[in-house]
Amino acid sequence: MKKNHHAAVLAAVMLAAGSLQGCATSIKASSMENPPPTRAFSAYSRIVVKPVSFLVGHEGSYAGLAKIDENLRKNLAQKAELWNSRPNDGSVLSVEPVVEDLSFKRIGARLVLGPFIGSSGVLMRVTFRDQSGKVIAAPQFFQRTAAFSGGFTLGVQDNLMLARVATLASNYIIANFDQPVGGPTGADESAVNSR
Repeated sequence: MKKNHHAAVLAAVMLAAGSLQGCATSIKASSMENPPPTRAFSAYSRIVVKPVSFLVGHEGSYAGLAKIDENLRKNLAQKAELWNSRPNDGSVLSVEPVVEDLSFKRIGARLVLGPFIGSSGVLMRVTFRDQSGKVIAAPQFFQRTAAFSGGFTLGVQDNLMLARVATLASNYIIANFDQPVGGPTGADESAVNSR
């Protein structure tokens, strides 16, 4: 009887693991590295960070979007104050963060369904424009949370994913202030779109 119970439990675990293979996020980045901007961001006397928004036509979690915006602003608050206290020569760098794709599993769903609702993922593009509208850079930033880690941490890893993508974006802005150096997208080889 005990042997049959163990076999049944093992079969259930294998079935669950197999079903989760199809739950990986389909969100992918286009590369592992972002190219540098055409000019260092210090060339602009004012840097204006716009609110994080969704790509036109994309429907996603507005709670997730708000969390990314909150983290991005928190990460840049001190630097932005310093940068924008320099003499103003009229040059402005506009920072436009747009979430192109977001699959965010909220804590309520994780509490009920755990890993069975799949993984979370986010792809955000940040476009940098000068005062004439010319694009200086358009890096993308990617993060994901596996179904198991999201499920067994009851959504903690899903929320940390949103903080990580904001950190990647803010680190790019800070790193490219003095000189154009580029930076990571946050994707590994398995998360890069091969098309």
